[in-house]
Amino acid sequence: MVISRSQMAQQVMKPGGKKMAKLCAKGKAAAKRKFKVYPSAYANMYASAVCSGKVTPGGKSKSQKRKAVSAQRKQSGGSMVAAGCGMVEDSKRKKTKLYV
Repeated sequence: MVISRSQMAQQVMKPGGKKMAKLCAKGKAAAKRKFKVYPSAYANMYASAVCSGKVTPGGKSKSQKRKAVSAQRKQSGGSMVAAGCGMVEDSKRKKTKLYV
């Protein structure tokens, strides 16, 4: 079946009469950096999420994650309680030493 250009434009229109939005340059660039094959479904989904602001390209760096974990360890007094499978009495819990 052959479709003329005017019919094609009508099919691309959304129900509200607006055209489909193109991806922003920031989203395309982030998807090209993240995925080996850019024109793919996953890459386009990631690019649209970056354009809409749902995803921050790059996310947190490893140093920021390490700082957050070390801050949690310092707040807990330098030791964390090891959690097992099921309930364990506080007196029988194993204390794990952390070298900070």
